[in-house]
Amino acid sequence: MKKDLPKEIQDLYLPDSSSHKGQNGRLLIIGGSRLFHAASFWSLKVASRIVDLVHYSSIEENNRIVQRLKEEFRDGIVVPRVEIESYINEDDCILIGPGMIRAEEAEIRNSKFEIRNLADIESINSEGLQTYHLTRYLLQKYPHKKWVIDAGALQMLDPDWIPKSAILTPHKREFKLLKLKTKNIKLPPSLKLRRTSKTKMQNAKLEEQVKLFAKEHDCTILLKGEVDYISSPNKFREIKGGNAGMTKGGTGDVLAGLVSAFYCKNDAFTASVTASYVNKKAGDDLFEKMGYWFNASDLTDQIPVTMKKLVSEG
Repeated sequence: MKKDLPKEIQDLYLPDSSSHKGQNGRLLIIGGSRLFHAASFWSLKVASRIVDLVHYSSIEENNRIVQRLKEEFRDGIVVPRVEIESYINEDDCILIGPGMIRAEEAEIRNSKFEIRNLADIESINSEGLQTYHLTRYLLQKYPHKKWVIDAGALQMLDPDWIPKSAILTPHKREFKLLKLKTKNIKLPPSLKLRRTSKTKMQNAKLEEQVKLFAKEHDCTILLKGEVDYISSPNKFREIKGGNAGMTKGGTGDVLAGLVSAFYCKNDAFTASVTASYVNKKAGDDLFEKMGYWFNASDLTDQIPVTMKKLVSEG
């Protein structure tokens, strides 16, 4: 194995030559809004190249657009949001959040809705409040499923809703928001404190904050940045690489689709480390060919090429 290649790539699930359709991953993507059309499409495009089947659910306007782009994911199915619960039950993993709009805290506090089912959520006029209630409803009703929580859903997330073994994909501002919402964090005995306030946690080094949050909430954090910090309750990894071309809009949505696709057939830490590494290496491969002048669509096209090379090295 190449010296700087994460061992998780060597452990990555690869389809068996005798496998059948559906055995190599089924993913449900819930995302998109009237404001952010493309975000969930990038997640969809990259995931459809890795798993056997992608179910896609967005607002009706985006669902119609994807129906017209069926050649981009021939094995995908567009699902109305009021029907997604049946797909949650059958799919391996659910990605929620790319392209979804957040609500302001005041809007949430002032809203009075009785949420009994998805139809109640669909009847809400505010897309931000839909994001809040849909995220809360699904995470609390299906905590046993594999979840990847990204973007708009992540910004609406109360840490108390985090399902066991979920993957969270924040950038630094989103992680700061999650910390502010966290009431208390347990510290390891080595620090000689049983509990700490949010202020004390924020004074720790960033990588230590990521470790503490993952341990407290029994989840995996993929903190995006110039260096990605990835932590599960008992493992931690830094992934370096990437370049300024990856600051463009949509590259985070590509990463969310990638980690979700890997999570269908791998554990959370393996999926997160591999997705982070592949995403950055694909960006570096593009930089060699194009300099800084590439976009999220270029990245989705490059990832399969980079993956083939990395898997052969592993």
